[in-house]
Amino acid sequence: MDIIKGVPLTSYILLCSILFAIGALGVLYRRNALVIFMCIELMLNAVNLLMVAFSRYFNDSNAQVFVFFIMAVAAAEVSVGLAILMMVYRNTKTTDIDALSKLKY
Repeated sequence: MDIIKGVPLTSYILLCSILFAIGALGVLYRRNALVIFMCIELMLNAVNLLMVAFSRYFNDSNAQVFVFFIMAVAAAEVSVGLAILMMVYRNTKTTDIDALSKLKY
């Protein structure tokens, strides 16, 4: 079955899997806090895209409403995370997450 103008569901699954894997690898291997935040957002958006694709495939709009709430919570999470990151940068003059161990004391 085609979803949108001839694009099959397997293409969406493949795209979302690749995006999620890129985000997960970025979170695991990067040391810069800003890049980690962007990779987390990439993973959230990959899941959101997949939920919308399944919602469209099964003709059920409940998942699209859920995606809207996920995006709102993600925006709030990023704003709080960036505020915390700015305070950390003011204290340590770096965005390297290994430098956060200095904040223990």
